[in-house]
Amino acid sequence: MPHLSKSLEETREIARDFLHTLETGDAATVVALQGDLGSGKTAFTQAAGRELGINESMQSPTFVIMKVYEVEFGGFKKLIHIDAYRLERDEELLHLGWEEIINEPENLVFIEWPENVSSIIPSDAKRINLQFINETTREIEFIS
Repeated sequence: MPHLSKSLEETREIARDFLHTLETGDAATVVALQGDLGSGKTAFTQAAGRELGINESMQSPTFVIMKVYEVEFGGFKKLIHIDAYRLERDEELLHLGWEEIINEPENLVFIEWPENVSSIIPSDAKRINLQFINETTREIEFIS
């Protein structure tokens, strides 16, 4: 069932509830954020980051592709924010150490535009669809 968010605070509450469903496992926890430009992928990641105690500004890593933040939450030690918008091939993400990243159970990985590197996204990734409804409202749906 989709959630409607009409504010950053509501998005933060939805992100908080989502984070509390996550547990560390044998590998990294990957969260694939899907949606068009302006659908709220970065805002959701920023809201999750705030809940994880990240106080620094979290901008979308569109040009640097990946940013790493230290966290201390439920066994997770790092939040890794990846923006695959500019990537054209899976190999580009592999060159950034993707295999090492996803093999570390203490990593929580949020990846925007996962469809651009779909063949290397783990099958057990959590999938979130975000949709722009209007200037103040976004729909957030947890797929898995």
